[in-house]
Amino acid sequence: MATPAAPNVPFLDVLDPAFDFEAPEVYAAQAESWYADSPFGLLVLRYEEASDLLRDRRLNHDGRRYMETHGITEGPIYDWFVPMIVNHEGEEHRRLRGLMNKAFTARRMARLRPFIREQAEQLTDGLDDGGTHDFVADFGIRLPLAVMCRLLGVRPEDYGHFGTWTADLGLVFGLSGGEDIVARLENAVVGLNDYADYLIDDKIARPSDDLSSDLVAAYQSGDGQVSRDELRNLLVTLVFAAHDTTRHQLANAMVVFSQHPGQWTLLSRQPDLATRAVEEVMRWQPSTGTIYRFAAEDFDYKGLAIERGRYLTMCVKAAQRDPRAYKNADRFDITAVRDVSPLQFGAGPHHCLGAALARVEVSEALSVLATRLGPPSVVEPVTWPGPLGIQGPEVLLLRFG
Repeated sequence: MATPAAPNVPFLDVLDPAFDFEAPEVYAAQAESWYADSPFGLLVLRYEEASDLLRDRRLNHDGRRYMETHGITEGPIYDWFVPMIVNHEGEEHRRLRGLMNKAFTARRMARLRPFIREQAEQLTDGLDDGGTHDFVADFGIRLPLAVMCRLLGVRPEDYGHFGTWTADLGLVFGLSGGEDIVARLENAVVGLNDYADYLIDDKIARPSDDLSSDLVAAYQSGDGQVSRDELRNLLVTLVFAAHDTTRHQLANAMVVFSQHPGQWTLLSRQPDLATRAVEEVMRWQPSTGTIYRFAAEDFDYKGLAIERGRYLTMCVKAAQRDPRAYKNADRFDITAVRDVSPLQFGAGPHHCLGAALARVEVSEALSVLATRLGPPSVVEPVTWPGPLGIQGPEVLLLRFG
């Protein structure tokens, strides 16, 4: 746990069930200081410092320490998370990253775009009846699930299994939510590990033109590029990178546009604004609300002594509304040209592998939805998860137009 807050340093209780990163006290703290203290350690509130620290090699993910912080010292979740690619540094990370980069090449994105468009159009057909729909179930989960399965070469008849498991993987960044979170995550990890083993064997027997087959070929080459255990972990991690945050970002976009219907109307008239709209939606209501790091060594940053092992949380949502980084930071505007990039994909060597794919999916979805449907309106109040980790409603009842 964190040491007590230093004198004159703001303190924000992120463990309070009522805490919200949109609360006035957060932005009062941001105006006062680039960081605040909390029950979990330092909260980095401003854009410049969050961007700097996400690139700082003196910080790391330390998956083992993260698990232990939440009381998990063994079991399926621990065995999946600790060896994950993001928890490696240096040569080991470069080796695994080189394999994963094959997933998200410009060529592969170009080949996927027509499929993404087609899927978005088909799913929009189901929303175009004037009725109430759970956008998460009817669109938000189904689009990235179909794309991820296409990317990996998962058979369509297996999509249903994946839908439940992949929707729960992002809970790994919300472990403070309690025992139900842990149980759901463990079930997802066990199911996906078993399916990854099946997929590996299937691609060994029947290779095809998909990412899983490419990775299996690297495993079979015998030159030590990747072990079977590493391959299983990479496939499960790819599921996470290609699905969970994107399905939340799609739902978050609908919430934002329900609050700004004029912006939706503008997008419907100018669908070429879709790319810019994606960046603004991710800035305003990111699906990754916070990103954690641990200090790997003692060091000084802007006059603050940070001791080895200190837990730091980059407060993405607050930083992406920092008026020092964004002109009219408190205004949602899909026509705005922003000079800095969203932080939710991280930065440096650990920049999210799925960032380009997520942008393509959300862009195609917004373009199709806005040109065919009227502005979304939320039928029932939205329930959000706690403020840490992946952010997005589990259920989102909407009407369009």
